[in-house]
Amino acid sequence: DRSEDDNKLAVPCGLYVDDDQTVYVADLFNYRIIEWKSGATNGQVVAGGNGQGSWPHQLSQPCNGIVDKEKDSHILCDYSNARVVRWPVRNGTSGETIISDVNCIGLTMDENGSLYVVDNVKDELSHPRGVVADQLGTVDVTDGGNARIMRWPKGATQGSVIAGGNGEGEQSNQPNWSAG
Repeated sequence: DRSEDDNKLAVPCGLYVDDDQTVYVADLFNYRIIEWKSGATNGQVVAGGNGQGSWPHQLSQPCNGIVDKEKDSHILCDYSNARVVRWPVRNGTSGETIISDVNCIGLTMDENGSLYVVDNVKDELSHPRGVVADQLGTVDVTDGGNARIMRWPKGATQGSVIAGGNGEGEQSNQPNWSAG
């Protein structure tokens, strides 16, 4: 159920933690990002929270995010608006669309500031969720619908299966919905 209460979530979809151990939760059906500082007992809205919509001060099914330390901002997957939004960490009242026409379900940033976005609709993946990039530019993505984890070395246009790929099941080579 939707709630105005900052401590009640309606389908928490993704979470991320910054260097200060502050936890941020993408609250899918309350259309907001909630922040819990380390040791806090109450959360506070830091992005969205202005009802569902596509205006700069609104989100529609935010499902993941990261903190961009260099630009002191959150970068958010705003799934139903098919965009990636940059939202200021301090006193942010609205976001700026930095990527449009993308059904972002997950994202990460490497140490060089390159942003990697997982699109839930395009290409060869089925229900991709988590994404991670290493210092060499290798990108790994969980491909939940295909019960596998895919890897793309830097510059590659085609990925390879590094885990799973044998359907869902009980065997060690059969993950059950890789989620992130």
